[in-house]
Amino acid sequence: MKFSINEFRAWKNKKVTLLGMSGVGKTYLSTLLCGHNWFHYSGDYRIGTRYLDEPILDIIKQQAMQVAFLRDLLRRDWIYIRNNIKVDDLGPVLSFVGKLGNPERGGVPLQEFTRRQAQYREAEVAAMRDVPEFIRKAQEIYGYQHFVNDVGGSLCELDEPSVIDLLVEHTLILYIQVTDKEEEQKLIERAQSDPKPLYYRPAFLQEQLDIYLKENNLAYAAELDPDEFTRWVFPRLFHSRIPRYEAIAKPHGYTVTSREVARVRDEGDFIELLETAISRGG
Repeated sequence: MKFSINEFRAWKNKKVTLLGMSGVGKTYLSTLLCGHNWFHYSGDYRIGTRYLDEPILDIIKQQAMQVAFLRDLLRRDWIYIRNNIKVDDLGPVLSFVGKLGNPERGGVPLQEFTRRQAQYREAEVAAMRDVPEFIRKAQEIYGYQHFVNDVGGSLCELDEPSVIDLLVEHTLILYIQVTDKEEEQKLIERAQSDPKPLYYRPAFLQEQLDIYLKENNLAYAAELDPDEFTRWVFPRLFHSRIPRYEAIAKPHGYTVTSREVARVRDEGDFIELLETAISRGG
């Protein structure tokens, strides 16, 4: 969706998709807007509670079955396990994705890791295809006037043009760009200090895995230290995603910086930020 300032101001039911790397402020903005008649649609929350709920539980049960006491209780249906995923705490989803590497160090073997990555991708595609229906639900069932789509940082990795077309048709795309090299370095250091599971395009993962194994004189992915590999690969993933975000935002949406987002304190600031982006033309 492209607007003039007047068209945007006249847009009664505003619908915005926030695009960008994890840590740039997407969830910050979405949570802030919740108190101002905006429905917060979290892509990762939808993934965890709808599309990966059962696979996540299967992994948890598989681990529980290795404990004799719990195995007996589960097999007799004397206990049950369920997810407790929250919009601001997606731990079970991250646990499902896991980190590639040595299982003895908490890593996931390459074949299983690849399988989970494919499942996550399918789930993210499905969650984004649910956006039009949740726009309807937000207005007709819950009575929200506006809608904000808080997407995962991996949206640009899906290589599924129909998903982008759908979001462009139904929402204004707002790309939150890391402001400068200093902000970029802070984001990378924050991610490296506490390495989280990540989604990788299959070609990217294979390319980077080959480089890492060669540089470290390793023969197999099972020899990787999961955290060390994740720390090493994150800056490379970060820089590989930038042109992909820009390829979505430049023709289809608008761009603001993470520093501009950090100055937003209420809905009025957010609307003003959108108008600034529109006035810049992209």
